[in-house]
Amino acid sequence: MSKVSIRFYNDREVRAIWDEENAKWWFSVLDVIGALNNQDDYQKNRNYWKYLKTKLKKEGNEVVSVTNQLKLTAPDGKKRLTDVLDSDGVILLAKSVPNNKVTDFLDWFLYSDNTIDGQSKKKAYTLFESGLLDSIDPGTVKGLQQIHAYLFGGLYDFAGQIRTKTISKGDFTFCLAQYLDNALQMIERMPQNTFDEIVDKYVEMNVAHPFMEGNGRSTRIWLDLILKKQLGQCVDWSRIGKNDYLNAMIVSHTDSRGIRSLLQNALTNEVDSRETFMKGIDYSYYYEQTD
Repeated sequence: MSKVSIRFYNDREVRAIWDEENAKWWFSVLDVIGALNNQDDYQKNRNYWKYLKTKLKKEGNEVVSVTNQLKLTAPDGKKRLTDVLDSDGVILLAKSVPNNKVTDFLDWFLYSDNTIDGQSKKKAYTLFESGLLDSIDPGTVKGLQQIHAYLFGGLYDFAGQIRTKTISKGDFTFCLAQYLDNALQMIERMPQNTFDEIVDKYVEMNVAHPFMEGNGRSTRIWLDLILKKQLGQCVDWSRIGKNDYLNAMIVSHTDSRGIRSLLQNALTNEVDSRETFMKGIDYSYYYEQTD
């Protein structure tokens, strides 16, 4: 059971581990408790769960009997047995916690995976075993289109297609549609031999924003493929905070020092690690969540 997924509720991790034999996810009880109680302190969440479990057991509540134990990483970095619940158990637990966040939490828990992002994220998880990443020519526009088509095929009718309309975000307008083809050709020809050159290329592709939706999620995978081929490294995205990343990218077209520093400090040699890839997908999709 080594397949771990991270979802985010109000910027708090809710980790899950995949049970291949029973074909279902088991969710960390302490993470769920922390999300419901808006609490980051690991020990306080443990104490609350200990109290609640005793209370529910006396009441004969079913949630205690369906609790399982699996290994997840503890705050000290070691993998330790911890209480977990499947989806039905999480729902029972949430309804047993007396606070006003339950309805909002359950709305998020029950429906977030049915959104386009949720469906696309499931497709992204399968990329590692698909063989597609090994067939892509890193740093090419075609390669980026292949990634986008895989992530969003069947979800958007424009999956893998270069946009023909001009788009903007906030006060920033991305590359005008009439200049986009030429801009992408220039970006493809940019050198990618050094870390600085690769970051420059990544920043320019972000300014281009070649798709109507799904640019960030596709381009971060594209960046990792370039880094892997040229430097034998990739980004451990779990080491880059959401706000730090977004703020650095906003100004990157005029000052790339921020994003360059964040990426450099998060480089890892674990280019063939399934866990690193999966964490990257989790955090990449987390960056796109609106607060």
